Parts: sequence; C-alpha cells; structure tokens
Amino acid sequence: MADAKKPIQLFRNLNAKVAALPMIATALVIFVGCTLWTVVHSFTNSKLLPKLDFVGLAQYDRLWNTNKWLVSIENLAIFGLCSLVLSISIGFFLATLLDQKIRFENTIRTIILYPFALSFIVTGLAWQWILNPEFGVQNVVRSLGWESFVFDPLYNQDIVIYGILIAAIWQGTGLIMVLMLAGLRGIDQEIWKAARVDGIPKWKTYIFIVIPMMKPVFITALVLITSGIVKVYDLVVAQTNGGPGIASEVPAKYVIESMFKNQNLGQAFAASTMMLATVLIILIPYAYLEFGGKRREK
Repeated sequence: MADAKKPIQLFRNLNAKVAALPMIATALVIFVGCTLWTVVHSFTNSKLLPKLDFVGLAQYDRLWNTNKWLVSIENLAIFGLCSLVLSISIGFFLATLLDQKIRFENTIRTIILYPFALSFIVTGLAWQWILNPEFGVQNVVRSLGWESFVFDPLYNQDIVIYGILIAAIWQGTGLIMVLMLAGLRGIDQEIWKAARVDGIPKWKTYIFIVIPMMKPVFITALVLITSGIVKVYDLVVAQTNGGPGIASEVPAKYVIESMFKNQNLGQAFAASTMMLATVLIILIPYAYLEFGGKRREK
C-alpha cells in the first residue's frame, strides 16, 4: 500500500473542475476575448463603428494630452486612496463595536448595511440634495444661527471629489463592516482569553493578533473596494455630471462619453485599456506575493 502511486494532481477533484468548465469557458471567451478585441482596436482610428484602420499610438497620445482625462485620473487617484483607507478603517471600527455583543445589534447592523441596497443613482441624488447649500446641511446649520457656515462641496471645484466621496463611503461602508464582523466572529474565543490572561491590551490584541489573522477578509474587502473605485460612474453623474466644469470627471465617464456622445470608439478603447492597465498594475504584484509566496513556502 505504501508504494501506491499518488493520484495525478490534474485529476484531483475532477467533478468540481468539470462543473466549472462552462464558467471558465465563458470567462475566457467573453472577458479575455473582448479585452483583447478592445486593446487591438485602441490602436485604430475607429469612430462610430470599429474598423481595423491602425494609427499606432495616436489615440494614446491624444488621450494623455487631453485635460479632461488628466483631471479624471487625478480624481480617481484621490477618490480611490481615500475610499480604500476610509472604507476599511470605518468598516473595521464599526465591526469592532458591534462585536461587543451590544443590544439591538441586528437592528443597528441592518440600518448601517441598508444604504448598500440602494443604487448609486438613488444615493447620488439623495446626497445631491443633502449637500445642496440652499436646502441641505448648509441651510440647516445657518437656520440654527451660524450664518457664516459654508458647506457646499459639490459646488466647489477644489473639493467636489470629496463631496462624491462622502456619498460613496456612506453607501459602501456597511458591506465592509459586515465582512469585518464575520471575520471577527470567526476568531477563536480562546485567543481573546489568552490575551486577557497575559495582560495584553485590547488594542494590541487587535493590531498584532486579530488583524493578521483576518488577512483574507481584508483582501476580499480590498478587491471589492478597488473594483468599485475603477468603475465609479453613476454616482458622479447623479451628483455633479462631472461638474463644476470638468472638476469631478472620472475615467469611466470619459470612456462612455467618448463612445456614445463623441462617437470615437478608438479613443474610448484607449481609455479603457489604460483603466485595465491600472487594475493589472495593482493585481499582478498582489497575485505574485500572495500565490508565489505560498508556492515557495511549499
């Protein structure tokens, strides 16, 4: 029996692999195929309809010399960095509070998670009203006696992206909180007991023991937030439609306007390819460190 050959790695869990084949095939044909088609046509002079009229890097040169695109990239960087930090920080903080077995936990969790059930259009319109200086927060505070109070982020070119960020954090933090709470509930209670016996402060237990154990949860949250950042569009359209001026433009809006409004498929494909490159720059190092590191350890 000891000399029995081990099953070939390829044929392990064969039923599961066969069941996954339709999904894998669909992903390869639709996602990979369409992605390659888009990249190829980004080097063409396609207008209303795609055509293989190659113009080299002309579309990319035009793209990076367009002020609207540069503004959208800057906005995406600010929006993305702030979204990552604030969503994970606030979500984890709220999860730690709910993990204390407080009263009405289910009700509070439902209320915090509820905004995630709304569409971005509804969220954007709601926060457009809330942040409107004539009848929103500014008007309410001034009616209480603070006549000099100013709070109009959606009408200020310098801070408009932060007004959009407020709505995004309000909607998305609930999901991150639920993920973090599930991770915290998965921590063995013996770890907490051992930390208390050893006299380790609670904040040190979270930082040096709990958070490292929740690495998969943080990675899941990171992927979800990042995917939402790159494709942010409807929230911007609902709140500002890219204004004031072009101060709140984002790449996804640039792509859609180039494709449908300006009828310039080549430019839209070039912008889409740059968005894909941004995602790959983030994911490839992570995938290498995550999976390559595990393979070396084995």
